[in-house]
Amino acid sequence: MFRIRRIYDDFLNADKEAIAEVQSIIRDQFPLISEKDVAHLPQLLRNPLKHRFRPILFIAEDVRRGVRGFALVLHAPDLNFAYLDFISTTRQATGRGIGGALYQRIREEAAALGAVGLFFECLPDDPGVCRVPEILAQNADRLRFYERYGARPIMGTAYETPCKPHDRCPPYLVLDGLGREQPLTRETARVVVRAILERKYGASCSPGYVEGVVDSFRDDPVRLREPRYSPATIKSRVQAGVPPDRRIRLIVHEGHAIHQVRERGYVESPVRIPSILKELEPMPIFERVKARHFSESHILTIHDRGYVRYFEKVCATLEPGESVYPYVFPIRNRACPPRDLAMQAGYYCIDTFTPLSREAYLAARGAVDCALTGALALATGDRLAYALVRPPGHHAERRTFGGFCYFNSTAVAAHYLSSLGKVAVLDIDYHHGNGTQNVFYERSDVLTVSIHGHPRFAYPYFSGFENEKGIGRGQNFNINYPLRETVDGPMFRDALRRALMHIRVFRPAFLVIAFGLDTAKGDPTGTWLLGSRDFEAVGRMIGLVRLPTLVVQEGGYRTRNLGLNARHFFNGVFQTAWP
Repeated sequence: MFRIRRIYDDFLNADKEAIAEVQSIIRDQFPLISEKDVAHLPQLLRNPLKHRFRPILFIAEDVRRGVRGFALVLHAPDLNFAYLDFISTTRQATGRGIGGALYQRIREEAAALGAVGLFFECLPDDPGVCRVPEILAQNADRLRFYERYGARPIMGTAYETPCKPHDRCPPYLVLDGLGREQPLTRETARVVVRAILERKYGASCSPGYVEGVVDSFRDDPVRLREPRYSPATIKSRVQAGVPPDRRIRLIVHEGHAIHQVRERGYVESPVRIPSILKELEPMPIFERVKARHFSESHILTIHDRGYVRYFEKVCATLEPGESVYPYVFPIRNRACPPRDLAMQAGYYCIDTFTPLSREAYLAARGAVDCALTGALALATGDRLAYALVRPPGHHAERRTFGGFCYFNSTAVAAHYLSSLGKVAVLDIDYHHGNGTQNVFYERSDVLTVSIHGHPRFAYPYFSGFENEKGIGRGQNFNINYPLRETVDGPMFRDALRRALMHIRVFRPAFLVIAFGLDTAKGDPTGTWLLGSRDFEAVGRMIGLVRLPTLVVQEGGYRTRNLGLNARHFFNGVFQTAWP
């Protein structure tokens, strides 16, 4: 078993280790490549435009995250073509289908980029061109493999002319047209060949050599060698669909419905999750991932131990179907908390409408597990994850609950990721994420940005003001955008544009979105006017940040359009998230 995924840089330890394994494969399988070029790979990924090629690195890794093969493609976005620089497996993985899977994946990527073709070099199988008999058979095997996909050498040119007189086996230039019917024109071929020779071989090939090879492309359209090994190109057409490594990891809180409060008017109901899932499940951009169970220590890094113990204890004492609402709010004297559990509800709560039930603790624990599973996906190389959970969490502070929130899943996930690099939390729920602000208010490694209804009219009323900017080391690392009571799509996007500017300046390694759908028109807890197209535009703006992104579900209570708005949001994110 193996999976293919793309590596964007060497920031994460997991990716740094994978790149080191790729370098080891290059040294083993391509011994003529200089050590300088091998060592240059991480820098190439970090500075993609330096050599006028954008590197795209895919690896095939086993269940233990060991690299079993890789492919490195150089994309020229200015000229609209892709060049396959390397593709190889380890010696132990040869013949296990890994090379074919990698090649098919890069064909899909090239097609998605709209490339005119996938070009690469392959050593010749013609004894008149290659005078090294011992490798002719290997060359033939490679060309046989590529021919099955419709990739064939370009004929009638001087590309096989050695750049240096001592070169004994100059390569063919091979074209994979990616299953397209339209042939390659002479003019396009000349542009591509000049770019390959100048950008990749400029240090070793003279300008005169480059001009001679480019001018030798005279057939229009270019002429490909007739199939020599395969009677038909059985895999020439690029497969449709979304490759697995591009899909959004979807983690659904399967046990969310155990927390069901049946009192009339209680809007945080179980139907919220299936309303969203109904619209998302048919989308090919998602891949369901089962939530993992994490230790309580992750919660205790965010929440006060006394609160956590109280929450667990009071829920265990309640009967099935019984709910306790805070109704007494004693002065919070830490030395003398109330003894009565019902009164302690007011000691730990910020409102009168968030109930405690027998199942609330377990439901909140499950939501945290889902958020952490999404965070782990990002930490191990995935780019997008969505924790579809309830109850929500962003109103839960270190030692208080409220606003239907008990454990702050968003904050727990952000803290987990902060051990790997800086994190930006963007809260786009209608209500201010007072809990997330409270947790990170004195920290500079986590930037918290919130766009919400002004606290003079919107819950939680006591926080979310513009002058709340953090304290101590956290000074200026908390940013609030409290907006007016009536906000439409353009007004929201204007605030979002400013919020994203702060995030880009901060330069985080990860982005965590506290995702509220209660900004939608008609939501029973909000007053704003966003429609489905607005959510799609918001998604596109967030996707353009192009960071590993975890989305954690918060509010949104108009079940009639929850799923529609979520579908449009994620469609927008997916359209723009890939560099």
